Amino acid sequence: MKPPPHRFSPDDYDHHGALRLPLWFWGVLVLLARTWILFVMAGASRQQGEGLLQLFYPDTQRFWYGIMLGLPAALAFLLAPRRHQWPRLWRAWRWVLSVSLLAALGGSFFSLWQQADNQPPLDAVLILLDALALAYLLLNQRLKACFTLQDEAG
Repeated sequence: MKPPPHRFSPDDYDHHGALRLPLWFWGVLVLLARTWILFVMAGASRQQGEGLLQLFYPDTQRFWYGIMLGLPAALAFLLAPRRHQWPRLWRAWRWVLSVSLLAALGGSFFSLWQQADNQPPLDAVLILLDALALAYLLLNQRLKACFTLQDEAG
């Protein structure tokens, strides 16, 4: 039998032979964890922190919804460097992130529906970015390979 052809460049692998996570994956995580990032920025700027949170999240319920949806991405930041230690958890985490993105899309569409005519363009941009991130997470071959176990990938 002939060995399977290599699907990725040798530069796509780290010095341990594991497939590196694509740069856009980290962008997807930042997009999903945007509420957490804003929360940390608000905590760092003590006097202006409350005003910063009120600017982006005038409704506290929406803030907590964003914190909840960003939790899988925040945990993925911690889990990604140690993915070889918990391969089953890592393999399932792609689907956890996908569900989180679907929930974010649903929440954004619900928010647009509630606002009717006075919709800010930021919500529409976030819907577009969330949809693109979901498509990337589900369709990118290299990212799929990063979430499969090494025994299955070969």
